Amino acid sequence: MHFQRQTISVEEALRRLLAGLTPLQEEQVGIGEAHGRTLARDLAATCDMPPFDRSPLDGFAVRAADTAGATPDRPVRLRVLETVGAGQIPRQTVTAGTAVRIMTGAMMPPGADAVIMFEQTEQPGELLEWVGVKRPLRPGENISRRGEEIAAGTCVAQAGTRINAGTLAVLATFGYAQVPVVRRPRVGLISTGTELLDVDQPLEPGKIRNSNAVMLSALIAEAGGIPVLCGRLPDDLALAKRHMAKCLEEVDLLVTSGGVSVGDFDVMAALADDPDVTLLFNRVAMRPGGPTTALLYRDKLVCALSGNPGACFLGAELFVRPVLRRLQGDREAGLRRIRATLAETYDKPCPYPRYLRGRLTEREGKLYVVPDHNDKAGNLATLGKSECFLIIPAGGRGKQAGETVDVIPHAAPDWRDEA
Repeated sequence: MHFQRQTISVEEALRRLLAGLTPLQEEQVGIGEAHGRTLARDLAATCDMPPFDRSPLDGFAVRAADTAGATPDRPVRLRVLETVGAGQIPRQTVTAGTAVRIMTGAMMPPGADAVIMFEQTEQPGELLEWVGVKRPLRPGENISRRGEEIAAGTCVAQAGTRINAGTLAVLATFGYAQVPVVRRPRVGLISTGTELLDVDQPLEPGKIRNSNAVMLSALIAEAGGIPVLCGRLPDDLALAKRHMAKCLEEVDLLVTSGGVSVGDFDVMAALADDPDVTLLFNRVAMRPGGPTTALLYRDKLVCALSGNPGACFLGAELFVRPVLRRLQGDREAGLRRIRATLAETYDKPCPYPRYLRGRLTEREGKLYVVPDHNDKAGNLATLGKSECFLIIPAGGRGKQAGETVDVIPHAAPDWRDEA
């Protein structure tokens, strides 16, 4: 199987990876620590919102019947009983011929059934005993009724929601000081290859520094996981298995880089033939990163990515990120595609779909994708500029500028003017 591999599509590979995966356990965190986490269960409104009838603007609370016939030329004059600010409780009841000066968000006084804004009264900026109302109002006009936005018991945040600032505002409104979230996955990282040096080591002939471990750590953290560095994998298969088994005791998922091809020292490729593992796949119809491999060992998932930086980056985005989303309770963890117009021709032939790094830009209301032509699997100089992967279908023609292509975004575009 090392040399005879069954090639499957990216979509089928992802289906096999996600099959059977369930969210990790729930844990409670303070609301100040919940940003970016995934909600573990549905949360409901603990009260009505608004919790009382209130004014949505600065003005005067009145009885609508008292404003009948009011015009700018012949305003209706009402006696002002008091001023009520937000957070204050009205002391007076509005009766015939009276009004209460009221601020935005303040509780409606008894007896009032409408609010006239300051701008539609005489001398709105002055604190006077009388107010002149310049137009008639309908009962209920300019009042936010109790529970009209959200009724108590209504679900306000669903399980699987990635908690953002808006979600936090909702949870705070309903008193959720502690938030039930899905535990963050611990992801073991193992590098393979005797050619690798640590980042702080000086270069030696035939050696390169280990950029993949740093890159993968950042991608995993960005996806909500906790990267756990597990060192290097020995070239000896028996030693490699023991090392992996030890790492798997401490993590939920293991990600390796390198060793997936057909070379003499590619230990991850050799592991695919081992009777102690369940192979999910070891070749994907994609460029770069075709030898990407996934297997189950000790009942845990192992994603073995290419050692070439560009292919490793692609594999992490296509496969590791969706796995992390699913482990954190995302029900729609698959790849999310959009359509964009190709800004530059790419006609390099390929027997498999090619996933090109690219950037998104907007011109005159139309979305374009600009391919990164630095597309060799080992090239990493332009990784930091990548915002998406544009898919060039298999075959010899490629795609011409102006054609529409599928795009998988992986970073927020910065919308720089390409000109």
